[in-house]
Amino acid sequence: MADDLRLCALQCLLITEPLEKVEQTQLLYQRWLAGELTVSDDDITVPDEPGRPDKPELVEPRDLPRRRNTKESGNASLLHAITHIEFNAINLGWDAVARFPGLPREFYDDWARVAFEESQHFTLLRDHLLTLGFDYGDFPAHSGMWDMAKKTHHDPLIRMALVPRVLEARGLDVTPKMMNKLRGNGEHRAVEILEIILEEEIGHVKIGTRWFNYLCELRDVDPLVTFKDILDNYFSGELRGPFNTEARKLADFTDAEMALLEGR
Repeated sequence: MADDLRLCALQCLLITEPLEKVEQTQLLYQRWLAGELTVSDDDITVPDEPGRPDKPELVEPRDLPRRRNTKESGNASLLHAITHIEFNAINLGWDAVARFPGLPREFYDDWARVAFEESQHFTLLRDHLLTLGFDYGDFPAHSGMWDMAKKTHHDPLIRMALVPRVLEARGLDVTPKMMNKLRGNGEHRAVEILEIILEEEIGHVKIGTRWFNYLCELRDVDPLVTFKDILDNYFSGELRGPFNTEARKLADFTDAEMALLEGR
């Protein structure tokens, strides 16, 4: 068990304590880079829910307290929301590795790297939260990202379309505005962290694009038509701009895909 990346990924996924999850994620990725692990094609039973701590309290997005634009708690609650996204993203990386068998080795290499980089993002943000007098779990959060992941547990093509190319790509759209807000509040360290995250998240969305296109080619379906169909089935009118076209193009969105998004 300890020598199979996918089983080890499942073990990381099920860890509830955030700092232990981060530590084990980073150790596992180093083992993978060192060539100590194989990748099985076995079907693995992966639970619908990942390991997560008792806090933050998870509520519906509409029930989240409105963030006040204050220099102290306003900044902290915004950064906490991003920290929560990064914690979920660790789980999403390992879930993709553990859940979907029979894909090329490069697929597992890509998503193991994503999990590792997300763990670094979580650590940067959580360490900065501590300097503001708060910690991860101090504010309520929502589970929208994982709710969407659960809807894609049955199909890696739909997972690649919706999680990296819709939910995570939304981060590319909104991060510059968040950076401007934090910069205006004098939160220069937070801006530096978000600059690092934005650059690496472009790479993560690009990985989603790569494997979405791979699976479309494997199934002999048109990527644009398939992307449109998936959006129509899962996002009826809910996707709104403005879109960060420059970042999305760096993540290999095509002109036709951008026109599709703008047209919604």
